[in-house]
Amino acid sequence: MNKNDTFEIYIDDLGQDGEGIGHIDGEAVFVKDALPGDTAIVKIIKAKKKYAYGRLMEVLSPSVYRTEAKCANARACGGCTLMHMDYQSQLKFKRDRIINCMTRIGGQDKELIEKMLGEVQGVKEPFRFRNKMQFPIGKDKDGNPVIGFYAGRTHHIIPEEDCITGHPVNKHIVKAVKDYIVKFNVSTYDEETLQGLMRHVITRIGFATGEVMVCFVINGESLPHSNELVEMLKSAINVMPGDETSTGELTLSSVMISINRENTNRILGTKSKCIYGRPYIDDYIEDIRFSISAESFYQVNPEMTVQLYSKAREFAELSGNETVWDMYCGIGTISLFISKMAKKVYGVEIVPQAIENARNNAAQNGIENAEFFVGKAEEVVPDIYAGNRPGSRADVVIVDPPRKGCDEKLLETICLMNPEKLVYVSCDPATLARDVKYLTERGFILKKMAGFDQFCHTGHVESIALLERVSNRKADAKVHIDVDLEDYYRIKDAQGKDGK
Repeated sequence: MNKNDTFEIYIDDLGQDGEGIGHIDGEAVFVKDALPGDTAIVKIIKAKKKYAYGRLMEVLSPSVYRTEAKCANARACGGCTLMHMDYQSQLKFKRDRIINCMTRIGGQDKELIEKMLGEVQGVKEPFRFRNKMQFPIGKDKDGNPVIGFYAGRTHHIIPEEDCITGHPVNKHIVKAVKDYIVKFNVSTYDEETLQGLMRHVITRIGFATGEVMVCFVINGESLPHSNELVEMLKSAINVMPGDETSTGELTLSSVMISINRENTNRILGTKSKCIYGRPYIDDYIEDIRFSISAESFYQVNPEMTVQLYSKAREFAELSGNETVWDMYCGIGTISLFISKMAKKVYGVEIVPQAIENARNNAAQNGIENAEFFVGKAEEVVPDIYAGNRPGSRADVVIVDPPRKGCDEKLLETICLMNPEKLVYVSCDPATLARDVKYLTERGFILKKMAGFDQFCHTGHVESIALLERVSNRKADAKVHIDVDLEDYYRIKDAQGKDGK
């Protein structure tokens, strides 16, 4: 295969990001927007040693899983990579992904994982579920302001004011921001020249409270005509009753600016200012009230979050006498959610603002048995353990790491702490599987699993694993686990599910 070659290909599988997989002369070809069962014309756009990437040119015979995407920009946008797949099939694909990772990377028995996992839990309505959106701001080829989303694997902005996975108020906010830019001739950021003020607009909505935050990421210290901007935003969220896009009872509670003057792909800057209202909004998970800042990590799918955290609480099986460590705790969502059922909860998170939120969240809910630490979990927890300080022993450990999974030093310390139970909440089944393999080689056994669809229409899936201690073996030897899972998984996909 060579670049620009064109082939007729039958798609027989899906890759980790939801791309179709076909084969030419035994070599895998990854094709975005293709589905198993499609017969398609595919153009090779990149050829590697063991596999290739292709562009879908035409579907000759469609898959039974194929459906019409509800968003006109679904194919161009880099966000919803599976909107052309019917929702129940998406859930099956995500279940298969967890099983494949746990068996191929984690070394677990396939039949056992299938039985343990059950079905991946989906949402009742896979649209309008997101409580946070991030819109890049730039210019089109004619110099007009454009707000939308990046096209897949590029920084080309696809104009889109109303993403149907987000809250309907976003449409009105984005329009108000564009009107503000035009009315006051506010410059937009250019990634090539590094000039221009407006970089991103981020929205957060408290689904339970109706509170709205709008955060502007800017290449500067302030926004011109900020008072006028606030008034335009207030008007934007107060749509008239009876409007088919009515957002219900919403209140503009916070307008923030995040200062990012660096040449970086990171969206938020390191310094923020509140220019209207409070530097946070409130929301609820069950009866626990959370204050959420612009920098805070907070699950984007409220319906799935309750189910996800309820399952984590169920897996922990707390009686009220346990000491619990919540590692990568964010603003204390899981810590506080389970606190009523534990004797003591410790949380650790690297973002100082998140820990400030966590402490405030504990105080405003009258929770006195939760203590929080700022720092990297892989540094804070080993230090506490080595010093035999309060919290150096744990009955239950809960981890909810980023996509890269747990740091090896942290896993080693968890094994030394020797908890009865470890509840692992994961947003990437590949790194979950890798870490489960490490833990099961050191005295833990995998007991339960569950899957949740936090990000509808994408290849992402959230999963929870319960591991229990079955021996007193501890981590007396280090095993290197920092593998390049993306490359590993690509090669495995190229070889086929049987690894041949």
